[in-house]
Order: sequence, then structure tokens, then C-alpha cells
Amino acid sequence: MIPTRKSVDSLWLSSVAVVFFLFAFAMPGAHAQAASQSPAAATAPAALDPALPHGQIQYLWPEGAPGAVGTEEQDKPHLEIFTGYGPAPHTAVIVCPGGGYIHLAYEKEGTQIAEWLNLRGITAFVLTYRLAPRYHYPQPVLDGYRSVRWVRSHAAEYQIASDRIGMWGFSAGGHLVGMVGTHFDDGNPQAADPIDRVSDRPDFVISSYGVLTLLPEVAKPDTLKTLLGDRVTQSLLDEVSPDKHVTAQTPPFFLFSTTADQGVPPLSTVTFYAALVRAGVPAEMHVFETGPHGMALGQSNPELAEWPTLLENWLRLNGWIPYPAAPAPAH
Repeated sequence: MIPTRKSVDSLWLSSVAVVFFLFAFAMPGAHAQAASQSPAAATAPAALDPALPHGQIQYLWPEGAPGAVGTEEQDKPHLEIFTGYGPAPHTAVIVCPGGGYIHLAYEKEGTQIAEWLNLRGITAFVLTYRLAPRYHYPQPVLDGYRSVRWVRSHAAEYQIASDRIGMWGFSAGGHLVGMVGTHFDDGNPQAADPIDRVSDRPDFVISSYGVLTLLPEVAKPDTLKTLLGDRVTQSLLDEVSPDKHVTAQTPPFFLFSTTADQGVPPLSTVTFYAALVRAGVPAEMHVFETGPHGMALGQSNPELAEWPTLLENWLRLNGWIPYPAAPAPAH
């Protein structure tokens, strides 16, 4: 377990977020203002459990990842841990930043997302997966499968509910979580590695402007070329097109996209949503009119700034974060 510079930076950012949150609610009138907003906006607990880790790094395969071509940091997929606030057991979410499978938008689509989840009582694990040109399929996706098994097998240690483990991915990370959410198994009870004995099926999945189909009438030319390299066949394209693998066992999905997205067409989201509906999988989709690719939480856009609230409502609706306690009756 080796902290990196980004661990220190993320911890500092999280501390700033907590201080800001406490200061805002200490100001006169803050409680009245919060009460006038949606219930979801006023329920973040204010205390971090000091007994749980925050900003630590855990390698998915400490002895070396399968298919690794070296021993540098880029060859070692890992999770950075951001502990949720409030009483345990926590829901957990594995966050997969985007970046076209060639880099990671680690702050905007990683640590900032973890902090958003933390303030809603969710423990976040930001995944650093292997990237091109050093790695191609299947290694980055193998890292996604392993991340779910790792979190589930360590659930008790991190005070996580083993049946409330989700994934949230952006762009290429949105494709990765689409793959994990449609290609999973129950684990191998005979495996020598105890992590491999547990299921890698996420309990829910959030895909933000992710590549969720490779249908030629929807996907842009050379979509996922960085992931697939030069050995593209139709069989491989079908294998990595999540919409082709939706079944009744696929976990619930929350999907977010924008019509103006020039990076990943919004019809990618719509096509996948249609596959979920046909299979009877619980799903919610929001496609906004404005906003370019890579908007993350959308705070710079007045319209898109509403979408995290819709996500929070969905998480509460399904029991992954609790509704606020009802006020005690007046006597």
C-alpha cells in the first residue's frame, strides 16, 4: 500500500470540501436555505470516521497484474480509497475516469466524483486502469472486473455492504463500466486467490456519456481504436459492444448524456437504454439538450448542473443511500 502524490492532493481536496461544507452550514440562515431545497441536498453527514482509510492506494494485484508488460506504476492497476461519511455499512462506488483509454481525467472524473459520493455517505474507490498504447483489450477491462471483486472481498474491512457495490464511469470509463455490467460471473469458489472467489457483478451502474454500442449506424468511425489496437474484427467489435450483452441479470443502470455531445453520440446511450428496457432491467436515462462531451458533474452549465440531483434521487429511490430521517413530531 503505497501512497502517491495524487493521493496527497486528493486528501487535501477532500479536506477543503469538508471544511467548506461545515462552514456553509454554520452560517446564519444556512439551515433554512437547505430546507427550502430538495431533501437530498440537505442530508450529507458532517463527520468522517477516523478509523477508516482515506486517500490510500491499494493495488489490485500486488504480485503483478495478468498480462503486465513491466513493473512500473503504469503496469499496476490500483484503487484510491475515499471513505464515506456517516454510519456504516456504506454503499460503495468504483469510479472509472474517462480519457479515451489513453489517459485518465483523474481529478474531474475521479477525485471530484469521489468527494461528491463521500458527502452522500458513499465510500468511493477511484480506479486507475491500464491504458494504451502500452495496453489494449482485454487488460483495461480485466482491471474493471478485478476492482469489483477486490472491493467485495474487502467489504467487511472497509465497512461496506457487499450487496451495495456500484460502478460509475465517464466516456471510456463509461464503456468500461458498461462492459463490467454486462460481462460478469459469480466467481470461482475453487480459486487459489480468495478475491477471485467472489462475484464481479456490480449491484448498480452509472454511465456518463459512455460508449455503450458499436453499431455502425450509431458509433463514430474508429470508436475504441485505442482500446482494440489494429486487430479489429467483427467478432471483437461484437464482444466489446455492451448493448449486445444485456440480459435479465444485468444490474440496474443510470444513464446520462447530452444531445450536443460530439465525442460520443447520444444515440449510444439511447441504444443501450432500449436494450435494458427490452430485457426488463430497471433503468433511468437523461439526455440533456446542451453540453459538450466531458462535462462530468456539469457545474459550469446551468442546465446540466441539475443532473447530479437526478442521480442522487435515483440512488435514494433504490436504497443505495437512505432518505433523510423524518423530523420528530412536535409535542
